[in-house]
Amino acid sequence: MGCLVSIPRDGGGIRRRPGTVGELAVFVPGLRIPRSVDFSQPLGNSLSRNLVERLSSMRTRIVVMAAQEAPVAIKPRRKTATQHGGSTLADLMQALEDYLPLLLGLVKDGSELIDKVQFVWVNQEDEAEETGIANAWYEVLSVLHLMAMLCLSEANSFLLPKMSSDGYQPRIVEESRRAAIDALLKAAGYLDCATQHVLPQIPSAIRQVLPVDLSEGKLRAFCMQALGQGIDIQLGMAIDSPKATLAVKRRLACEMGKCWHQAQDSVSQLAISNGWAEKHRAFIKWKYVEAKAAAYYYHGMILDEGNTEKSHGMAVAALQAAEEFLKESKKACEAFNSMPPTSRNPPLWGSMKYLSEKIPKDASSKVRINRDLYSHERIIEKAPTLPDFAIALKPDDYQLPALDPSWTSE
Repeated sequence: MGCLVSIPRDGGGIRRRPGTVGELAVFVPGLRIPRSVDFSQPLGNSLSRNLVERLSSMRTRIVVMAAQEAPVAIKPRRKTATQHGGSTLADLMQALEDYLPLLLGLVKDGSELIDKVQFVWVNQEDEAEETGIANAWYEVLSVLHLMAMLCLSEANSFLLPKMSSDGYQPRIVEESRRAAIDALLKAAGYLDCATQHVLPQIPSAIRQVLPVDLSEGKLRAFCMQALGQGIDIQLGMAIDSPKATLAVKRRLACEMGKCWHQAQDSVSQLAISNGWAEKHRAFIKWKYVEAKAAAYYYHGMILDEGNTEKSHGMAVAALQAAEEFLKESKKACEAFNSMPPTSRNPPLWGSMKYLSEKIPKDASSKVRINRDLYSHERIIEKAPTLPDFAIALKPDDYQLPALDPSWTSE
């Protein structure tokens, strides 16, 4: 079944939370860090010395590299336009990818080794600082979670404006936006694999005591967050494209809203009071309201193309709703940034840079025009229902790797 050992927050103070995390375009919680474990004692009589040493050396490498990468992932440094960086993150990702095929030997069909090693990780969103569970599927789940968080950190770095000799560049280049989408879809793929193929392998008794970081609700929320932010970038690119129609932009905005709604549903049932988890919940709330502002704006602009009094009235109602959601999003943004660890926004870019200017302007002008056109003192309409679109953006199709060949000789 696998035994569990948790070390409470006040049991030694090993976790170090920063007071501030700087600029955030993509929310990344503190990384879950693996602690050293002893493979030789529980596995020495069951596996060859070479295999035990490989498992030990690979995991030790990850422990060391993860400890180095954690501060950078939590509080990324702004790079200049000529800096490339990212080698530590890429090396850690490669180490995790190399480790998984070997680790999977402990969970292969009929393996008696699945619960021989107690794997220990430091948590960021749970009351206990450390969780040690003697179940190799827990280790697989933790590895996939770390890989996903590294991808979110990478996406965040792509979306932070680069410094040039004369200050910020006017906008994030398209190459960086496309690279951020790729990183977000990879993160979603790891998280989708974790929920679909790894969590079901863990006995229910252990699933009930997993750290909040690894709960199904948190994993699904982060998956939908990754998709939602990927769609947001696509919307910004559509806004910049003269070929993209209002219908395309509305569909993207509605899909984005659907992602954030599902993310909010996923975390709403979780009993969380920890700083990181509360900040994540505030981030989701902020982005969901932002997405609703975008969806109502484009829905209103399409309704305004109709040639009846009713369609124009509904357009005004939609644009007024967009303006109210925009105001609410600014408050939600302030609440998120002020919540510890404190953060700040990078300069506005993409869809919200455009919409923060267009929504108040168009909402005001459409109200005025419709008053004149229909001689109403005030247009009073209930905000129309948004159309329901299926989410077109999907996580990368990530499959657990094949078993390391060295297991065939065991």
